[in-house]
Amino acid sequence: MVSLMCTLRQHTDEVSCCAFSPSLLATSSGDKTLRVYNTADFSELPFSPLSGHGYGVHCCCFSLCGSYLLSCSTDGSVIVWSSRTGEVSAVLQHPGRSPLRVCAVAPDSSHLLAGACDGTVALWDFSSKTLRRCSAASEASVVACCFSPCGQMFVTGCTHGDLKLWDVMDMNLLHAEKDTHDLGVTCCSFAQQLKVDGCCVEFRLASCGQDSLLKIWIVSQSEGAAFTMKLLHTLTSQSAPVLSCAFSTDGERVISGSVDKSVAIYDANLGTLLHTLKHHDRYVTAVALSPTMPWIATGSMDRTVNVWRMVDEINSSDVGSLEGMKASTSSLPVVCLFFSGRKLPGHSRLLFTDWSEEDVQTWLCEEGLQELISIFRGNNIDGPELNKLNKETAAELGIDSLGLRGRLLRKIEALKAEQSGSEAPDEFLCPITRELMKDPVIASDGYSYERESIESWLRGRNKTSPMTNLPLQTSLLTPNRSLKMAITRWKSSQ
Repeated sequence: MVSLMCTLRQHTDEVSCCAFSPSLLATSSGDKTLRVYNTADFSELPFSPLSGHGYGVHCCCFSLCGSYLLSCSTDGSVIVWSSRTGEVSAVLQHPGRSPLRVCAVAPDSSHLLAGACDGTVALWDFSSKTLRRCSAASEASVVACCFSPCGQMFVTGCTHGDLKLWDVMDMNLLHAEKDTHDLGVTCCSFAQQLKVDGCCVEFRLASCGQDSLLKIWIVSQSEGAAFTMKLLHTLTSQSAPVLSCAFSTDGERVISGSVDKSVAIYDANLGTLLHTLKHHDRYVTAVALSPTMPWIATGSMDRTVNVWRMVDEINSSDVGSLEGMKASTSSLPVVCLFFSGRKLPGHSRLLFTDWSEEDVQTWLCEEGLQELISIFRGNNIDGPELNKLNKETAAELGIDSLGLRGRLLRKIEALKAEQSGSEAPDEFLCPITRELMKDPVIASDGYSYERESIESWLRGRNKTSPMTNLPLQTSLLTPNRSLKMAITRWKSSQ
């Protein structure tokens, strides 16, 4: 059994990645930020959000000890953050300034790896933060990478669908598996366990792709022989491209998130489906598992992160700590524990003017205003009534405390402001910055961008389309006057 523990709603754009350390959960987003939560109660840390990237953040990960958080972005940089203070420890730039799609840190924190849109892989020495090598790994964008549990090898996956195994020391190609996923690899992940049988060593690797498949491979080498990759399982329970995958710490489970909005949990040994989770309203872009607790984090284009617990894997010593966590988080504004029945309203799912009375009461709980639930219930306050609430009507409801009344009205105004910004049609947002366009232009790939953003992209020697990764035939930009007029009309109607 898998239960929903909490839903985190702070990001203002799609969630791109989730990562656990022993005591923290980090999430990254197209809104250019990372957010960091304490897993004791899933409260956001004081220094969160972390802002330092110029464009959307594609990937984040922790060092094994959890002391450092790493992130990479379309801006071509990897930022190393202190997990204790949120301060920037280092900024590592790709030598060609190519947008970075994925990053990983070695299990012993000796090396840092990043895959780029130009098909290269950059490898840094983590302790000195110096670049060791930047080499071509593919003719297509490198969108997936991971280190083996021994830290001596890494795997890359590209949009052409190939998986390649590399030696860390010299970045020599050890094995190439062509066309593993039709239309491209999206993610790959090693299980932390390795099997040594005499002179043979075996690893398990999960990969997923645009072909809607999750695959589990046996990567092995016998003494003196070349590495081989043998397909162990092809898992087909999801009906659309699979965007992310991860093994549990013990290697017994493998999790995947899909464009079909589902999260699938499999027995990694048998290849059998155990659970399907459906609580996101848009594509599931990220999955992660805690190294210390039976928890799963899933991120989505609906801008939320759901945290789940695998109840059947909790031993008796865990129960007390989880129940204590449940009690300690009951008043947090971003948490609603073990919610059953219909979904939380979710600022990105429904306009609050469409909320039912139950949705409004759930929102009060989320915002730490539980003492108002009985008043709202007694007066049948639903979304439209909440929208009309002001200082006078709040007093008429019997909310006598000036402080409580003021806090309620501020929350309502913040909710209105948040939703008025999120209602902008997607085609009005620049694909690079995910911000409302002021001066839209059409590039030779046929897509419209904010002029300043696409010009900055081209100045950075990026001659490929930000949307397709294919070469741009020309750098000529054409004003999109009809789109600009449509945006102007939409803004005036708000």
